[in-house]
Amino acid sequence: MRWRALLLAAALAGCATTTSPTGRTQYVGAVSQAQLQALGSQAFAEQKASLRLAPPAQQQYVACVTNALVARLPASWRQLPWETAVFINDEPNAFALPGGKVGVYTGIFRVAHDQDELAAVIAHEIGHVIARHHEERITRQLGAAGVVQLLGALAGDYSQLATEGGSLLAQTGFLLPNSRAQEREADVVGQQLMAEAGFDPRAAVTLWRNMAALGDARPPRWLSTHPDPVSRLRELQGRADGLLPVMAQARQDGFIPRCR
Repeated sequence: MRWRALLLAAALAGCATTTSPTGRTQYVGAVSQAQLQALGSQAFAEQKASLRLAPPAQQQYVACVTNALVARLPASWRQLPWETAVFINDEPNAFALPGGKVGVYTGIFRVAHDQDELAAVIAHEIGHVIARHHEERITRQLGAAGVVQLLGALAGDYSQLATEGGSLLAQTGFLLPNSRAQEREADVVGQQLMAEAGFDPRAAVTLWRNMAALGDARPPRWLSTHPDPVSRLRELQGRADGLLPVMAQARQDGFIPRCR
């Protein structure tokens, strides 16, 4: 157990504050970027092993949109080994994990009707990654015991971790609801990113209108901490108008997505 104590001490010693893309103070550093990316990759592999994959045409479509977005990321994020997977699941959901892993459920095609609306979904999820929201959540929410378990998994104790607490996704909290502050931040970052990639930023508005009109008796659990739909649509619309010149410049520069 001594190695766990040493890992915990090292992790907590590395905790620090940083500033988010929208100016929030974030507490990060409970795990290193290398460890965080390893956790994301391991959790993604777990998803691929446990869920059915969609047909190749949908895989290629999602990969095309994701690659167009990744091409406009800063170099430090672009160099990650980005990977996509589409899973057969009726829930209109998507996620992105540290390490450059993007997962989409086939249910998202019920609300994302074209490449621009799909880009709004994926860019939002990538926004969580590049705004370091996963690292922030691990640092602030899991606490000391959680850090020990996570570092234990990376040190080769994954079998015990799985036995004690279920999947690595559950242990990391990667798929738990984000805070409203993080959701707003991912909206800002994602909408900017999609415009820079040549996607229409107004599609973020139509996407959320489609989501609101879906009419499911039980909304996706990941919407539980999202901002109020009315104010969210107002904010998305306000930014969209200001981002139209960004989209136009991107297309003039040759960034013209053609994903079908």
